Amino acid sequence: MRIATSFLFDLDGTLVDSVYQNVLAWKAALDAEGIPLSVWRIHRKIGMSGGLFTNQLLHETHGEISADRVERLRKKHAEAYLDLRAQVCPLPGARELLKALTDAGTQWAIATSGRMETAALNLEALGVDPSKQIVITRDMVKYAKPDPDLFLAAAAKLNVPIENMVVVGDSIWDMLAARRCRSLGVGLLSGGYGSDELERSGSLRVYEDPADLLLHLDEVAARP
Repeated sequence: MRIATSFLFDLDGTLVDSVYQNVLAWKAALDAEGIPLSVWRIHRKIGMSGGLFTNQLLHETHGEISADRVERLRKKHAEAYLDLRAQVCPLPGARELLKALTDAGTQWAIATSGRMETAALNLEALGVDPSKQIVITRDMVKYAKPDPDLFLAAAAKLNVPIENMVVVGDSIWDMLAARRCRSLGVGLLSGGYGSDELERSGSLRVYEDPADLLLHLDEVAARP
């Protein structure tokens, strides 16, 4: 198979099985701050940048929105997430998908709303070395998803026009960001969002997980 385009991947819920660990880590951080919020409400915002995430949560709960409190929540989330490191693992087919792209000479990069302090754990589980592979984290851009900055920065690093990229993600925030930078969005169900939600947000195709995408690469990126 010759693969005609380049790929940008989200990380949590797209390549690594870590969405629910992130939810539980945010729940622990919010509880520590005395902020009551149902777990399902937290899940609906996973994929946003941490700052936007906490601002929205505090707004919903009518809590104090201060820079200090947002920073405390971020640190507590990171600490709680690291405590769950043993549960974080690659999603089925993730390593095989990246290897297939690499073997085909297809360029790819990872663009995640997480900061490197938590992304490093996911990358280690995935077997990706950020010193050898392009990885764009929240630390590197002004705005995170649903703004397109992460994907634009990754495309620039690859030196590939953003319109020629396939963005693979598991959340509506990934698909909205892909639409805003005029990339083709491909959704995965492995982060907990439904097919209808991903499609309404701009996903052209939806697959179960990286293994399913690997089986159907010809539908999104192949040519004779």
